[in-house]
Amino acid sequence: MSEATTAVFGRDRIQYKTHEQILAMRRAGLVVANALDAVREAVKPGVTTADLDEVADRTIRAAGAIPSFKGYYGFPASLCVSVNAEVVHGIPGKAVISEGDLVSIDCGAILDGWHGDSAFSMVVPGGDSVRAVEDQALIDTTEAAMWSGIAALKVGGRLGDVGAAIEDRVGGRFGILEDYVGHGIGTEMHMAPEVLNYRTRDRGPKVRAGLCVAVEPMLVAGSIETTVLGDDWTVVTNDGKRAAHWEHTVAVTEDGVWVLTARDGGQAALAALGATVTPLA
Repeated sequence: MSEATTAVFGRDRIQYKTHEQILAMRRAGLVVANALDAVREAVKPGVTTADLDEVADRTIRAAGAIPSFKGYYGFPASLCVSVNAEVVHGIPGKAVISEGDLVSIDCGAILDGWHGDSAFSMVVPGGDSVRAVEDQALIDTTEAAMWSGIAALKVGGRLGDVGAAIEDRVGGRFGILEDYVGHGIGTEMHMAPEVLNYRTRDRGPKVRAGLCVAVEPMLVAGSIETTVLGDDWTVVTNDGKRAAHWEHTVAVTEDGVWVLTARDGGQAALAALGATVTPLA
């Protein structure tokens, strides 16, 4: 789940984790990975967004965890399900998934007091083939930008390197949402520091071992101007153009990074980017 940006880096309030705490976060991250796998399998024409929420809730609770989102500042569900022009924070309900929809799913879980947070976007099979190609390009660029941002995380670097890498990977092809950003994560879902998805003059705090963050670019096919609907949650593009959202929770160690919500720790995606990926012992 993204955080509304205040464009202030929390340099003095960052929670750095021990190795044991990162291992605990990995367990929470795998609960999220399992829930998202189950939801991805369930996405098909005719199901409602509430049906998808039920799948995630059931999977999370079966693992002995609880949903991070449900009850968070009054959010009523375990998933954010955002469809087409909805960017993030869509509330599951009676809306029916149709062929050709671009669906973004965001999920969080708490296990033993530690949070995991991850998101993906997909095109529902069927529908207009030209639209599907355009939507898939948006989705693929968003995912690639996320991995580029993760690859920029390293001890001694700057947190702002993440946003710079994301912006470079997008290359101006799509709009990068600026009002909602990534965030620190640990004993709370949203913590310092903010993780911007674009380059700024302030390169942010130095990256230290024990930093855990959620990297989550949100890209749009048109203008980056958005509106929050009357439910006080769902963010939509003003021009009605489509949006995509990808997110992973990442831990930085002395020796590299490990993606806590990816089954392989991010090894496959990050190897091609030259990043050092260090499995947790």
